[in-house]
Amino acid sequence: MVHIPFADRLEAGRQLADQLAFHKVPDDAVVLALPRGGVPVGFAIAERLHLPLDVVVARKLGVPWQPELAMGAIAGPVRVLDEQLIEELGIDNEAVDAIVSREQAEMKRREEIYRGASPPLDLRGRFVILVDDGFAMGSTMTAAVRYVQSFNPAQVIIAVPIGSRHACLRLAKEADDLVCLTAPEPFYAVGQWYRDFHPVSDIEVQNLLAESRHLLKVAKDSHDSVCVG
Repeated sequence: MVHIPFADRLEAGRQLADQLAFHKVPDDAVVLALPRGGVPVGFAIAERLHLPLDVVVARKLGVPWQPELAMGAIAGPVRVLDEQLIEELGIDNEAVDAIVSREQAEMKRREEIYRGASPPLDLRGRFVILVDDGFAMGSTMTAAVRYVQSFNPAQVIIAVPIGSRHACLRLAKEADDLVCLTAPEPFYAVGQWYRDFHPVSDIEVQNLLAESRHLLKVAKDSHDSVCVG
């Protein structure tokens, strides 16, 4: 049973993990979270399902004079643009390129501080659970799933606690499957459906990634010890 509003992102992730348990997730699956807000959700899923956690950094491209309004998104070399909106608002190519360049720099910064010297997880032939804390329009998740698919995973399943009905329908066509705990209408903002929706910091992301790696190592060492015994 889904309980909303969610207490926080960790609780939402645990509820998602319960739903994902019905999807026959293989032992070599990986959880990829969109930072920052998706990382606590992904951490809870990875912890409950005993899977490795990594990040895929995607960035929204905001309208120059209204940054909260997305005109597209980027992830790696993938660029997703809402051409109709850009044309309607009269945003020229130079303005779009300037915003893309700025967000690419931020994307690179985040990848360096989140992952450090650790290489990204190998996704080829693996089952990928792509996680965020929710989406309204879904442009950032669209860029992320297309980027992940470029690494030839076996399957990509999008998992979110909350999403607009329109975005869920559109993203269901981008991935092999989509798990969304609730898609209420009308939909105003993701944060409306959480009691605690504090901004997630870079430090929190780093700590959760480090803790996830530690928990997975402890579980593996315990398993190996039992097998040897």
